[in-house]
Amino acid sequence: MGCVGLRCESDADVDATIKRAMEIDDQPVVVDFTVSRDAMVWPMVAAGTSNDEIQYARGIAPEWDRGEEE
Repeated sequence: MGCVGLRCESDADVDATIKRAMEIDDQPVVVDFTVSRDAMVWPMVAAGTSNDEIQYARGIAPEWDRGEEE
């Protein structure tokens, strides 16, 4: 697909990885940020499931996903 792939494996490299991604303006960029298994990154889509099955941490669903009652 012509994308540039970047991977960030440590906290120390986050800024440099984002800077590098922002410098690329002539093709798509995919950045893979590795996190620990228990990092609680939300929202998330579990491996092997559809994007329709996105999960949110309790009480922090985005506005577009909240019901009329709120």
